[in-house]
Amino acid sequence: MIAATTVVGIDVSRDWLDGLDFPGQKRFRLANSADGHEQLILAIREMPGPVKVGFEATGGQEWVLWAKLVAAGIDARQLPPAQIKAFALSRGTRAKTDRIDAELIARFMLFRPDAGRSLPSENLRVLRTLTTRRAQTVDMRKRLAAQIAARKKQDILADIEGMDDALTTILDSQIGELERRIESVIAQEESSASKARLLRSIPGIGPVSAAMLIAEMPELGRMTSGEAAAMTGLAPVPHDSGTMRGKRAIAGGRRAL
Repeated sequence: MIAATTVVGIDVSRDWLDGLDFPGQKRFRLANSADGHEQLILAIREMPGPVKVGFEATGGQEWVLWAKLVAAGIDARQLPPAQIKAFALSRGTRAKTDRIDAELIARFMLFRPDAGRSLPSENLRVLRTLTTRRAQTVDMRKRLAAQIAARKKQDILADIEGMDDALTTILDSQIGELERRIESVIAQEESSASKARLLRSIPGIGPVSAAMLIAEMPELGRMTSGEAAAMTGLAPVPHDSGTMRGKRAIAGGRRAL
């Protein structure tokens, strides 16, 4: 238990914020909107003692709320879904609802008060948006190239080669513009620029990999090599028991990396 600290677990979905606070154990449901965020901030300010808020990473649904809570001076953390899931299994919790998830998040915060990560700086949030968009656009270009190759292989003539070329040119242009903006954002902060120079000095690490590492792993520079390997999903995980030595295999890590 965290002495004299109120923890608030929130399950964030596209439309709703389902929450539970400890030790009060009061449940709430608010809209995941500007009005709902303001209501939540007002409610948190009325809670006793220091307050810590936690929510799972949900693919971006939580970022606006996260920024507003931090701007209001509230300690808010993004928690790893894999750890919440493992905590639920350790408690024998199999059902999954918004109310159950909110309680699990709150109880996990009591169990692991040091877990989660703080909101990245605005510069890093912009960089993360740009790198994510670049990855999406590159994926679109790959799928288009595969479709063009499939049509040529099947000798299908639909008189759309001109459209394919135009779309490929547009995607290439967007990727180039995103890469220029990524370079500009990295150069705006000396800490990011310094990390980029160090990363690019490693054989095999180019501008794209360096930008992804800076955006998705801002902890670089404050962690051991083993922690960095685990966070990128490159650390061999042992499966040993007694005298048996199981096969090592990489697993986990932040998905985008």
